[in-house]
Amino acid sequence: MTTLFLTHSAALNHVTPAGHPERVERLHAILAALAADRFAALDRREAPLADEAELLRCHAASYVAEIKAARPVAGEGAQIDADTFMSEGSWEAALRALGGAEAAVDAVLKGEARNAFVAMRPPGHHAETSRAMGFCLFGTVAIAAKYALDRHGLARVAVLDFDVHHGNGTQDLLWDEPRAVFVSSQQFPLWPGTGGAEETGAHGQVINLPLRPGTGGAEMRAAWEPALARVRAFRPELVLVSAGFDAHRDDPLANLMWTEADYTWITRAIRDLAEEVCAGRVVSALEGGYDLDALAASVAAHLDVLMERGA
Repeated sequence: MTTLFLTHSAALNHVTPAGHPERVERLHAILAALAADRFAALDRREAPLADEAELLRCHAASYVAEIKAARPVAGEGAQIDADTFMSEGSWEAALRALGGAEAAVDAVLKGEARNAFVAMRPPGHHAETSRAMGFCLFGTVAIAAKYALDRHGLARVAVLDFDVHHGNGTQDLLWDEPRAVFVSSQQFPLWPGTGGAEETGAHGQVINLPLRPGTGGAEMRAAWEPALARVRAFRPELVLVSAGFDAHRDDPLANLMWTEADYTWITRAIRDLAEEVCAGRVVSALEGGYDLDALAASVAAHLDVLMERGA
């Protein structure tokens, strides 16, 4: 089995204002990096369009209707909050981001692929039950986790988030879900201001790993190792990853000091955990990462590890 890679050109039609960090060029940079010969073995598929009813697994119907109604007409944009925008193509892009994540879950659980990476935008881990924020419209990974639990009948899943910003949306969407353990490392303090260690979920299944500004790889590893031990004890049947690459030392939006080697380490730690407890089943989805060179190199490092046992 190889590693599955899902994307779709619709992600290029989610257009943000000039100067916005979450921009079309992010996906161009990733695709250019993955054009290298060593990625030729990826099973490349188009992300399908999710049924909008899938959004209701985590979001209020009134909120879904509000975002749908906010879709701008051709050539215009809509501002949803201070830094979250929609263009004419954003609705389809968001539904294909979710469709890609759910298709990845299907493929991995059916044994068609050992693991998967979904390169779509807009990202999702800041979207709360009834609130768009942080460039995000819908909680893609949280919904995919619910999909795995409810559609596939899993008993336990893990959602791991190493974006530099706290996955407040995923935490909100899974706060009351005892079947899902959620681990998030983040620079703290930093926007959105959540993610303290005292935030532990309704069932103690939320694990936050706040990292001080300037934190590098050694401190990150010291934080993640005991958290991954707790995940291993939970014995998830599937591991989902919110893969943000903005903890990189070159990223303009934060102050952590990770390098590509740190993304190699954390990806290998997650992959090894999954190999031990759930036959290697990992579904990873793109979140942040705003320096184009650092993003491309870090995604390549992430895929290098996912593919190591994908043959």
